Amino acid sequence: MPTNEANAEFSAAPEDVGSRLDVALARRLDRSRNACAELIKSGGITVDGRPVKPSFIVAAGNRIRVAALPPREASARPQDIPIRIVHDEADFCVVDKPPGMATHPARGTPDGTLVNALLAKLGSLPAINGVRRPGIVHRLDKDTSGLLVVAKSERAMLALSQALAQRRVKRRYDAAVVGVPANARGIIDAPIGRDPEARTKFAVREDGRRAVTHYAVQEAFGNAALLRLELETGRTHQIRVHAAAIGHPIVADATYAPDAPSFGMRRQALHAAELDFDHPINGQPLHFAAPWPADFAELIARLRASSQR
Repeated sequence: MPTNEANAEFSAAPEDVGSRLDVALARRLDRSRNACAELIKSGGITVDGRPVKPSFIVAAGNRIRVAALPPREASARPQDIPIRIVHDEADFCVVDKPPGMATHPARGTPDGTLVNALLAKLGSLPAINGVRRPGIVHRLDKDTSGLLVVAKSERAMLALSQALAQRRVKRRYDAAVVGVPANARGIIDAPIGRDPEARTKFAVREDGRRAVTHYAVQEAFGNAALLRLELETGRTHQIRVHAAAIGHPIVADATYAPDAPSFGMRRQALHAAELDFDHPINGQPLHFAAPWPADFAELIARLRASSQR
């Protein structure tokens, strides 16, 4: 039952028990999880009279006090935009996001996103992650193409979010990078945090959060290479930051390698090619794959042709 008054105090409901505090509050306050997490961090929420972290696990009998309400997000609106749904059932769907489409509305991208398209196609989505990004369990950058799993029920949202946090969702990407790595296979284990000089960018930093990317060279073209990468962690811009950090940035990545050759590509050459996870309701192992979009396939064809001359 939503609580909409500041300075409210209430006992944990049965459905809250075992949930993270920010998740439970997002349901109770009808606000985004991120907004609730920020409020908890600022001390605006206490449990049994003491401040806690957003990751605090709610127990039966906990008394939760709300000193102030986080701001309410504007709802995303349905828009009839063509999208490719590769798998669809009652609790979730898997979407092949095209390049150039943001995953959800945000500052500077109020509409025209995957969420807007999904709302028009599916009707409604659970808003546990905020009404501007309902159903979204994980994201892809606007100019990255490929597979995303989207929750269509609250139970699927919770199960998939937990699976992601526990690293039980396997995400494999194909990328064209500048140059050829010296090792055919490797692990990039380098912490990532916000770039102190550019807040919209990220960088390898000693005080960052641990980030691990596995890679394997699939094909070498002399001045570029096709890599298959698998995320062990899921930091923002992780593959792009790690690729640049080892001296082999993603082709046409204007943010992390603005001066590197683009080979005719107009967006970062990164595609979420495969997605493995257990069914959020019955536990059955699932595997999905998405073919390269036309611009990525054309890039690889050009690189092959150039290397054979």
